[in-house]
Formats: sequence, structure tokens, C-alpha cells
Amino acid sequence: MAESFGNSFTIVEVTADDLSANEPVKQFWIAFAKPSQAVTLVLAAVPEGWTAEVVVQPLTQEQQRLFEELKLRPGDVYRLPG
Repeated sequence: MAESFGNSFTIVEVTADDLSANEPVKQFWIAFAKPSQAVTLVLAAVPEGWTAEVVVQPLTQEQQRLFEELKLRPGDVYRLPG
């Protein structure tokens, strides 16, 4: 039986594997999945060699509302602007 993705948002910080840059490029992604699954889902969406880790921080009410407006489905990921 398939494992459920859950019904919560997880923020994931991604670091690009770009040796030509002076500083690593960081991105933030949101996954509509359990933290245990979020990193794998995000890594599947970024170039090979990049690294990702869960941001351990509770969502504010405003962040929760904004993420709900994205209409993500369980297992979806979205790169946050900025």
C-alpha cells in the first residue's frame, strides 16, 4: 500500500552545486508532504548534485495562508520566489 504524503507543508532549503560561483546559491522550496518525504521530492525537481535539507521552523499563519493559495496537491513541490 502506498504511503500518504500527509496534509502539511514543509519548507526545504536547497543549495546549488555550482563550483564556479563565489558563494553557494540557495533556494527555498515548499513541499506539500511530510518532512520525511519533502527532501526526496524536492531533490527530484532540482539538478543532480544539489543538496537539500528541511527547514525546522513552524509556519506562521500568513505563510500557511499563502501556501494554501498555491493549491498544491499532496506530493507537489514549488520553488519559492526570491
